Amino acid sequence: MINLKVILHPTDFSPLARYALPYAIEFAQRYSARLDLLHVLELPYSAISLAEEAVSKAEAELEKLIPPEERKGLEVVPIVVRGKPFVEIVRKARERHADIIIMATHGHSGLEYALLGSTAEKVVRKAPCPVLTIRHPEHEFVVP
Repeated sequence: MINLKVILHPTDFSPLARYALPYAIEFAQRYSARLDLLHVLELPYSAISLAEEAVSKAEAELEKLIPPEERKGLEVVPIVVRGKPFVEIVRKARERHADIIIMATHGHSGLEYALLGSTAEKVVRKAPCPVLTIRHPEHEFVVP
């Protein structure tokens, strides 16, 4: 039996991340699970003075992600942290006892992947729980 109590959905507010959100919402609704929405601010040290403003903006964006009519019956917890995205995603999954992480993958390939790596791949390798990665909309199983 699958028993999900906490779902972690990291988002960078990109179109692909927004595409993955309905999967996180659907799982949270079906399993009556808490949905933790996580945004990681990757600010350079020179931008520390901008951190408070950036955190406020990110918190406001997280609040707007799920319309009120879709929030009914859902416990949604917005979380904003600063750091390296894959490190913070894995850390929050541990801290918050996430049962699953549902996130987008941007599908980098070739040189871009070799230079940047993949946050999703690093999360999959290091996460303390299963990770469902959502790629570009090729095969959809959540119908709006």
